[in-house]
Amino acid sequence: MVVAAAILPELATQLVVPVAAAVGIAFAVLQWVLVSKVKVAPEPRGEGGSAAGGGAGAGAKDGASEYLIEEEEGLNDHNVVLKCAEIQTAISEGATSFLFTEYKYAGGFMTVFAVLIFVFLGSIEGFSTKSQPCHYSVGKTCKPALANAAFSTIAFVLGAVTSLVSGFLGMKIATYANARTTLEARKGVGKAFIVAFRSGAVMGFLLAASGLFVLYVAINLFGLYYGDDWEGLFEAITGYGLGGSSMALFGRVGGGIYTKAADVGADLVGKVERNIPEDDPRNPAVIADNVGDNVGDIAGMGSDLFGSYAESSCAALVVASISSFGINREFTPMMYPLLISSVGIIACLITTLFATDFFEVKEVDQIEPALKKQLIISTAVMTVGIALVSWLGLPYTFTIFNFGAQKTVHSWQLFLCVAVGLWAGLVIGFITEYYTSNAYSPVQDVADSCRTGAATNVIFGLALGYKSVIIPIFAIAFSIFLSFSLAAMYGVAVAALGMLSTIATGLAIDAYGPISDNAGGIAEMAGMSHRIRERTDALDAAGNTTAAIGKGFAIGSAALVSLALFGAFVSRAGITTVDVLTPNVFIGLLVGAMLPYWFSAMTMKSVGSAALKMVEEVRRQFNTIPGLMEGTAKPDYATCVKISTDASIKEMIPPGALVMLTPLIVGTFFGVETLSGVLAGALVSGVQIAISASNTGGAWDNAKKYIEVKIL
Repeated sequence: MVVAAAILPELATQLVVPVAAAVGIAFAVLQWVLVSKVKVAPEPRGEGGSAAGGGAGAGAKDGASEYLIEEEEGLNDHNVVLKCAEIQTAISEGATSFLFTEYKYAGGFMTVFAVLIFVFLGSIEGFSTKSQPCHYSVGKTCKPALANAAFSTIAFVLGAVTSLVSGFLGMKIATYANARTTLEARKGVGKAFIVAFRSGAVMGFLLAASGLFVLYVAINLFGLYYGDDWEGLFEAITGYGLGGSSMALFGRVGGGIYTKAADVGADLVGKVERNIPEDDPRNPAVIADNVGDNVGDIAGMGSDLFGSYAESSCAALVVASISSFGINREFTPMMYPLLISSVGIIACLITTLFATDFFEVKEVDQIEPALKKQLIISTAVMTVGIALVSWLGLPYTFTIFNFGAQKTVHSWQLFLCVAVGLWAGLVIGFITEYYTSNAYSPVQDVADSCRTGAATNVIFGLALGYKSVIIPIFAIAFSIFLSFSLAAMYGVAVAALGMLSTIATGLAIDAYGPISDNAGGIAEMAGMSHRIRERTDALDAAGNTTAAIGKGFAIGSAALVSLALFGAFVSRAGITTVDVLTPNVFIGLLVGAMLPYWFSAMTMKSVGSAALKMVEEVRRQFNTIPGLMEGTAKPDYATCVKISTDASIKEMIPPGALVMLTPLIVGTFFGVETLSGVLAGALVSGVQIAISASNTGGAWDNAKKYIEVKIL
């Protein structure tokens, strides 16, 4: 069939993508510069003993009365600033040390797995260096198997390195901003909010822009060799997504074990047994606890969302390469997934200005609405952006590969696919907020259940998590049904990309949480006033909700991406239907549905074992260090950091091996039909567990905050 060309020419597409990435990086740098204006060092004293920055400015405004207010908030206390700087350095060094250790192990895995990819793909045609008939483009020849193996391996390494760098940069930004957020809290909750949010935006825009730029460069460089063989080119590019997600696995598991072991150890002994406040500097595990927020919730989440973004882009590109876009060599429509991400960066940039420049947070009760507005505004602006890209970047009519056939699709249908994923993400975000924010009845009910003890609290919390699964699953199911009906597996892939198109804003509000949590910890450890701690606690409570929202986006997009990749797998394996009445498939479904429970059991036991060691060490220090409880002696923070580091590094290997080796073993020994059942079962089961566990944890955390604020 004859199809009309896209309005946007190829040259314009070649410019739009890198320019959008450059704008994203420039905006991230600008936010970092603005954050860096908050100095974590005492300024020289001016006349009258006031700090040159705070006191002099105050005198210019309102003389003595303003000066007294600043003294009350500790603006002129040089010791407080020095203490904040000291704590920030300890947290940063602990997080950096852990990530370097973790990345050594991840680098070893990356090397081994890269060799396996090369060997498996190269051996398909006996490491042939001769051109071969194309799998989908009948009558055409494609590049040799050895070349595909080499370029897939390079793409895998690129994705893995980008994922690790994304996580590391996120951690460095968060540890750079935590003390600055604490110091700004002396001037009011609004100032602290802006610093924490700008810092989150640095991470969000850096990750979104760098992920897009590296993928764009890889496509163009690989294209120099592949030429017109777009089938081979974009199949090789899928290694980029695999590299990103495999490193995300280690970041999430290792960082998660670290942070929860430290958290449990610090709270059980400090708060429960010794009755000292959370983040009290007398607690030996307090630095490890704050380090954990950065390596788990920042570095882990950054790698996680990058992996989902890379996989959704690659899944869409692979399907497009064997559709009319690839067959007819239409570059602009082929780059439709990258154009969506490019517009997403601009939409998120506009959205961020609403939080930092257009509207100012002045009161505690304005924090959560400000973050909620970020979700709404970014979704609304992005909807317009998707419509524009679909109009300019797609021909009106084209065909999409659909399990061996070509399905005729219109540009407006593809717009609906992306939009439904985008709005489903908003629904998941709002439902997550409802079930994890202490402003609503579910969390308040969990808090109220504590009146009768821990048992009823556990029952209410688990029930909340299970109930919170219902609407997100319906939202994901509707997205899959509509997008698949309109544009087959390509529709599902771009729906996932739609959900992640506002990744810069999503990461900004997600990273805001751990930064605020660290800010509260630093305020407590630095001995700042109760009033300032109240402000940081308010930021932290909103942060718990935003962290859960970020996890909701990651889970929802991962479900859509997994389905798109599953479709690509069954197509490539030549499976037309997955029949659950076939014994092999049904057995695979059962085993696959069990795998998330096995994986969860391994990680939970790892956390328990590490937490046990942490509790014993914290008890030992309280019992053996004279003057520790009185505050006259310093605890040994380094030993607790080492316990979390050693435990997480040691324990992250078995869960990672389970995930990576299962498909290889099942496919090799039991065939592709059984493997298709395993993959389907793991996908369906894993989504339910992930949503319920994430929301239960967020609800318990905010129920604790609710009790502290409203009852105690």
